[in-house]
Amino acid sequence: MFNLATMKTILALLFLTLSLRPAAQQLDADIDALSQQLAELARQRQQLESRLEGLKLQRIQRDLKAIGLPSEGYILHSAMALEYAEEHEQARWVAHIILPDIVSGSVGRTDDFRPDPLVATGSAVEADYFLKYPKADGTFDYDGFGYDRGHLAPSADFRWSEKALSESYYYSNMSPQIDAFNREGWAELESLIRGYVFRNPGSQLYVVTGPILREGLPAIERGVNKVSIPEHFYKVVLDRQQGRGVGFILPHQAIAAPLETYAVPIDEVERRTGLDFFNLLPDAEQAALESRLDKAAWIPELAGGDVEPLYPPSLPPNHFNTVQAKLYMGKGEAVTVCGTVVGTRRSRSGNAWLNLDKQFPNQIFSVFVRKEDLPNFSYAPDEYLLNKKVCFTGKVENFSGTPTMNVEREEAVGVEWGGK
Repeated sequence: MFNLATMKTILALLFLTLSLRPAAQQLDADIDALSQQLAELARQRQQLESRLEGLKLQRIQRDLKAIGLPSEGYILHSAMALEYAEEHEQARWVAHIILPDIVSGSVGRTDDFRPDPLVATGSAVEADYFLKYPKADGTFDYDGFGYDRGHLAPSADFRWSEKALSESYYYSNMSPQIDAFNREGWAELESLIRGYVFRNPGSQLYVVTGPILREGLPAIERGVNKVSIPEHFYKVVLDRQQGRGVGFILPHQAIAAPLETYAVPIDEVERRTGLDFFNLLPDAEQAALESRLDKAAWIPELAGGDVEPLYPPSLPPNHFNTVQAKLYMGKGEAVTVCGTVVGTRRSRSGNAWLNLDKQFPNQIFSVFVRKEDLPNFSYAPDEYLLNKKVCFTGKVENFSGTPTMNVEREEAVGVEWGGK
C-alpha cells in the first residue's frame, strides 16, 4: 500500500508529464515547420539562381554581338561564339566574356568532351585525339596521338555557370596542343587573364582566342578527321571600362620566356590572323584600344618592379638576355648575359646577390659575389648596380633550378650597357 505522501508524489509527476506533452509536441511541430520553410526557400533560391544564370547568359550573347565578332557565319552557344574552320577541324576563333562572377564561382571541371551539335559539317571527335579500348574490368586502355585537347575558351572562365562550363568541352573549342605548352605556358596565360579580374574587381573582359591557321599545316594523321596542328596560338583581351586591351601570340612549344615577351598590340594579332576584332566599336575607340599596349596593366610583376628581358637582336654579338642564359646552364663555358638588376640582397654569410629582370621569388637569372670577393670591386655591387642595365661575363650554373653566375671581379661587369 502507498502512503499518502507517496501518492501525492506520483500524482504530481503524472500531472507534470501531462502538462509537458503539449509543449513537447508543439516544439516538434515548430521544428518541422521551420525545416519545411527552409526547404521551400532553398527551392525558391535555386529557381532564382537558375533564372539569373539564364539572364546573364543572354546578356553575354548580347554583349558579344554588340562589340563586334571577327566574322560572320559564326555559331552562338550559351556563353561563347565561334567560327568553325572545317578544313582544319577546329575553330578559327572563339569569343567569350569573363564576368566578375568567376571570383565567387565554384563549378568544377566537367570533362564531358563531346562533338559540337551546332557544327553543321560535324566537329572533331574523340578519335581525333586518341583511341580507347574497353577492358574486362570496365576500365579502358588508351592509345594517345601525342596531343592534349587544348581549350581555346578555358573552362575555368565559366566556373559561375554549369551550363556554360559544360559547353566549353565541345570539340569545336579544342585545338591540339603539346602537353608542355597546354599545361604550362598556355595555362599560365589563362591564369594571368583571370587574375586581372581578381585584381580589378567588377571588370568584364572580352576575350577572343584561336590558333593561327594557314594552308599546309601538319595534321594528326592517325585521327579520323586529320585535325591541323597549329604553329602559333593567339589571345586578345579587352577591358572596355578601363579603356585598355592586349594581345598575345605564343609559339606552339614549351614556353621558356616570360609572358610579357609575347604581349603585342591587338593590331599585331589582326595583322597575323587577318581578323578584325571588336569591329562594331566606334572607329576612334577601336583604333586607340587596338594600337596601345600597356604591359604593366596586364602583368602585375611589371608594375611591381620587374622588367621585360632585353630584346636579343638589340644586344651586341655574343651577348645573351636572361632567358637565353638557361641554354648555357651547366655547359662550363663563359658567356655574357645582360639584363636589368631589379633586386639585390646580402645573405647571412655576407654574399651579395643580384636578380636580373625578375625579382625573388620569380627570378630567372641571378648573380652572386662571394663575401671574400667583394674587395675586388670599387663599389658595393648590390647597391651600385640596382636598377641599372648590366652585362655579366662568366659561367652559368644551376642553382636550385635558376641560372646563376658567380662573378669574382669588377672586370667581369659591364655597367650601364645600352643606358638606363
